[in-house]
Amino acid sequence: MTSDITLFVNPTAGRGRGAQAARPALDALRDAGLTVRTVLGHDAADALRRAREAVADGTGALVAVGGDGMVSLALRVVAGTSVPLGIVAAGTGNDFARTLGLPVRDPATAARAAAAALKDTGGRAVDLGRVTGGSTAAGAAAAGTTTAGTAIPEAGTRWYATVLASGFDSRVNDRGNRMRVPAGRFKYDLAILAELAAFRPVPYRLTLDGGRIVEVDATLVAVGNGTSYGGGMRICADARTDDGLLDVTVVGDCDRTTLIKVFPRVYKGTHLDHPKVTTYRTRTLALDAPDTTGYADGEPLGPLPLAVECVPGALRVLAPAAPGPA
Repeated sequence: MTSDITLFVNPTAGRGRGAQAARPALDALRDAGLTVRTVLGHDAADALRRAREAVADGTGALVAVGGDGMVSLALRVVAGTSVPLGIVAAGTGNDFARTLGLPVRDPATAARAAAAALKDTGGRAVDLGRVTGGSTAAGAAAAGTTTAGTAIPEAGTRWYATVLASGFDSRVNDRGNRMRVPAGRFKYDLAILAELAAFRPVPYRLTLDGGRIVEVDATLVAVGNGTSYGGGMRICADARTDDGLLDVTVVGDCDRTTLIKVFPRVYKGTHLDHPKVTTYRTRTLALDAPDTTGYADGEPLGPLPLAVECVPGALRVLAPAAPGPA
């Protein structure tokens, strides 16, 4: 294990919390005996280029300071490599950190945990989702920018760590990303209420593992590698990041009243037993619906159709051992 690592910082994450978190994280990593290089780009594209250079130069780990948008950028650099990813969660949602059992908005503790994992085991392997199709350029144009900064047009394949959202939840995500206040989950609560006014189910076609076809009018379809999105909405509450499978949550055709009753249960994951909710587990998924945009890790992918697969062990994370099944 090399003691030279890279701190990958988004200063705008969480309305400036990224910049505030960088110093205590840096101090904690250095106190742990690590030599730290800081990557702080002029924009998302520049930061991504600098992070790729650090990995090419043989950095021992990439430690992302920010939210899920910053993690999404980091995945473009380290997914499929042996370089582990540390997370100092300082954004709005921080869902991947929650899924991994990492500290949220406690940068010194998060950095110490990353350093300890690096020295102890070198990190542990987790699955990632990989998406093909869509157009991130089109999706970025619809949403304005990525949550990590300037939009990066990129077509083809993208990695994600938490949840791919489509339907009502992707429209909520779009609106939430445009809102400046309030912060955290309350922003998404307000976005939900605003989107209810224009709510309409859409016809979906799901192809599971290249064979079984499900055609359904649905409010939303969420494809989880992790459990939550939107700052703690446990839409795929039973998902595990080490089982080689994607958890698919389908909320069927329901009226506004039912949706208003069901959605608060998402924060505890108790919505999964509602009769309008169906779940599937699959290794691959072809996802299609008209006039519907996909989001993953809160970032726009572009319009459906999308092909999604679970890639086992695609990422090493500096995180504690995964808990056993509940």
